Order: sequence, then C-alpha cells, then structure tokens
Amino acid sequence: MNVKIIKIMARCGTFELDCKTCFYTDHMFEVFVDGEFYGEYNNNCFTIYNLKPSKKYELAIYCQDEKVTITFETTAEAAVLDITLFGARGDGITDCTLALQAAVSCCPEGGTVYVPAGVYLTYPVFLKSDMTLYLEKDAVLLGGVERYRYPILPGMIEDDELKDSLNLGSWEGNPLDSYAALITAVGVKNLNICGEGEINGNADASDWWENEKVRRGAWRPKTIFLNRCNHVTLLGITVKNSPCWTIHPYYCDNVDILNIRVQNPDNSPNTDGMDPESCENVQIIGTVISVGDDCIALKSGKYYMGKFHPKQTKNVVIRNCLLERGHGAVVIGSEISAGITDVCIEQCLIRNTDRGLRVKTRRGRGNMSIVDQVVYRNVRMEKVLTPFVINMYYFCDPDGRSEYVSSKEALPVDEMTPRIGKLLLQDVACVDAEYAAMFFYGLKEQPIKSIELHNVSVSFLEGANPGMPAMMEGIDPMSKVGLFATNVEQIVLENVKITGQEGERLILENVPVIEEV
Repeated sequence: MNVKIIKIMARCGTFELDCKTCFYTDHMFEVFVDGEFYGEYNNNCFTIYNLKPSKKYELAIYCQDEKVTITFETTAEAAVLDITLFGARGDGITDCTLALQAAVSCCPEGGTVYVPAGVYLTYPVFLKSDMTLYLEKDAVLLGGVERYRYPILPGMIEDDELKDSLNLGSWEGNPLDSYAALITAVGVKNLNICGEGEINGNADASDWWENEKVRRGAWRPKTIFLNRCNHVTLLGITVKNSPCWTIHPYYCDNVDILNIRVQNPDNSPNTDGMDPESCENVQIIGTVISVGDDCIALKSGKYYMGKFHPKQTKNVVIRNCLLERGHGAVVIGSEISAGITDVCIEQCLIRNTDRGLRVKTRRGRGNMSIVDQVVYRNVRMEKVLTPFVINMYYFCDPDGRSEYVSSKEALPVDEMTPRIGKLLLQDVACVDAEYAAMFFYGLKEQPIKSIELHNVSVSFLEGANPGMPAMMEGIDPMSKVGLFATNVEQIVLENVKITGQEGERLILENVPVIEEV
C-alpha cells in the first residue's frame, strides 16, 4: 500500500492511495495524525482538516495488516481575516456581501479569508491573487435570489481603436454578457478555495431554472467562475444548487480540483458539475458529482473563440471520481472549436448516467476542433444507458437540426469541419446497460480516425428499455445493441466482451479496418 501526497496547504492536506480500484478501496482503513485517531475511510482520495500552518505532521494509515507512515509540513499563512470581524453575520438573513468583499480586499499576500460556521447570505464576491478562501465545517455561503443584485460581466470590452479586446463574460462557448458567479475570480494567480464548508447557489429558491433558455438581463451565472487564472486549487468544499454550470474554469492554467462535492437536482437545467474550457494542466481527483446535466464536460469554445482566441484544452487528468445521475459522466464537447488533447480518465466509478464516456461535436465547430489522444482506463460503470458514445452529429444550437448539421451525406471538408483522432478504452467494465454498449458515429467526409478497446466488458440489464443512444437526427431508438459504428477508419478490439445483446454483436458501416485480437 502506497500513499501519495496530492496537495498540502496551511490548514488541510489531500492524499491518495496508490491502488487500482475505482474510487472506493477494497477495505476500510484508519488514519492517525501524530498518533491520534483522525478517521476511517474507504475512498482512495481523502483530506485531513484542522491542521495548523507551518507545522510538521506524521500521517499513519492502517489497512488490515499493513501500515504506511508519511511526514509532511503545512504551508505558511500570512494572516487570518475572519469575515465576522468585518460585519458578516451567519444568520442566513443578513446580507454579507460587503463584509466578504471587504475581507478579500484587505487580505494580505498569503493570507486567509476565514468563514466560520454559519449561513452567510451573499451576492457575487470577487477574489484576488495570493489568497485562500477557507470555509469551516458547517459554514455556508448562500446565494441571494434577487437577479438585479448580480453584476453583469460583459462578453467583450473593446478599446477605442479596436486593437484588442477583453473577454469577461461567457455563455456556452461564446463571449456573451453573463451574470457574475457567486464566487468570481478574473486574472488572478495562486488562489485557494478550500475547507469543509459549502457554497450554495440557492437556485432552487430563485427563478434561475425558470425559462432557462431565455436571456433575461444577461445569461445565467455559474456558482464558481475562474476567468484566465493560474495556479488555482479547489479542495474539500461542497458546491450545490447552481443556477447554471457549477464550476467553470475558463482560459485557466494549472487548476487542481480535489476531493470536492457537487450536488444539483437531477432535473435542474444545464447544471454541469464542472466545465474546464480552454484550460491547460487540470487535475480533477476524488470528486463526487451528481447533477442535472453532464458531470464533467471539457470544452474549448465555439467557432468565434476557436478562430480569434484559440486555446486548446489539454493535459487533463480525471481520477478516482464518483460520477452519478448526469446526462454524461465524462464528456468532451460539444463546444470544442480550439480542440481537446491529452486527456486521461482513470479509476472512476460511474453510476446511473445516460452516457458514460462521451464525445460530442458537429459540423460548424471548425477545422481546429480536433479531439485526440484521449484515454479511458480502469473505469467501472453501473446502470449507464449507453456506456460509450462518440457523436459527430450532435444537434445543439439553433441550427442543430438543420440539413447542414444532420446530413449523412459526405459534405466538403472545409474550415468548418471538425475531426476526431485517436481514443483508447482500456480495462473498463460496464454492467446493466440498456440502449447500446458502444455507439460511434463519425462524419462521412471526416470519419473518426481510430478507436482501440482493450479488456472491455459490457452486460445488459435484463429488462432494458429502448431509447436514443445519442442526441442526433436520423437514428432510431435502440435496446441491447452491441457495438454500433458508422464512419470510423479503424477499430481495434482486444478481449472485448458484450453479453446480453439482441442481434448482431457488431453493426458496422463504413468501417474499413476492424481488428480483433
């Protein structure tokens, strides 16, 4: 048994057991800090709280007959600014926005804005560089429900000579005016948001989820929005009831999202768990997500941003996560006009989602919209309707059902044509699927390059119902279909087992190379 240190901060630290199980360990284990019992766990990733800054600790882990001991030292803390000293009252009624913002403004470099236990009603707060926002256990930042109290972030601000522009607001891949998130950071570095507390967007008590596709004043806010930030850590917190996408890192680098919880009702609209968009070097480890849309969606903007402000999303690691009840568990797309590359999803447990590992794109995303070098490894799925979906006919946006998007004929390959390169699926077990085990549909003029499946098993639910495996025009409902593939240049199958399907195991069209090892 080996233990890795993932992140050490002034008041907490996150650790990960180096084992092969998905999210949960095979056995419970006990954790001791400096010889004192701290807690018992069965998750591969866990966090220790209530630590003191600039102090050395010894961590001991006991699992059956094994013991592992490691030492670590917490980071320094320049100052602690308790928000109650600035007038914040944790009664759930008093507006604490100004008190919170004052504490942030006064926080020195390397300091901590501390939120003690209590419910603090607030409207958007803007964080800054070189600080920590720490939410104590039973501390709640509760979003206000009055729409007009939310500042509007302009989509683009251009200078007088139109030489440059400043992109602040974002909505589904375009630079559009949107309400500021409850927690907003723009252009900051070395920012930490951590603790055992909760950030509650309070959308269930407001009108954010009503007429959700209608722009009223501006587009709906996220709960945490990070715009062009560098070296950001989110650790331990719970984020819930988001008006829209819950956590949205946007044009950010070096983002760690560790051991947090995201909870939105399963019928809440567009409440993705987290959407790293045009981001580089992202780690999502130990998270638990249950939402009303995709759990994790990797994006890189629509055509305008991909052409004029291109930034790939790349070097992303998603590991030891529990993803439940979303439309898709780990999703790539559909706003990916600058491309997605070098993504690894491993040791994740996926339950009760519509789709498990999902890629969605469409004509119009552009020729820089390239998905490549994506690896799904050591993943378990339970009661996922369609475990694997790659769909190049995704019918989003106002023109999503147009002939241009939905035509199954070969159209000219031009500057609007996306491309999907190589995907690897390895050591994946799926039980109780319903619609199809695998559904791969490339463009006729731009087939999917390569899909490799090694040691993959899918079994179907005995009483499976028919349904749509992908959101596209021109297909029929499916039930217990094996591997369905159209317009794929190469498929490699090694030890792929599909049990309980009805009809042919493989249904292929325009798949010139199929290798079964």
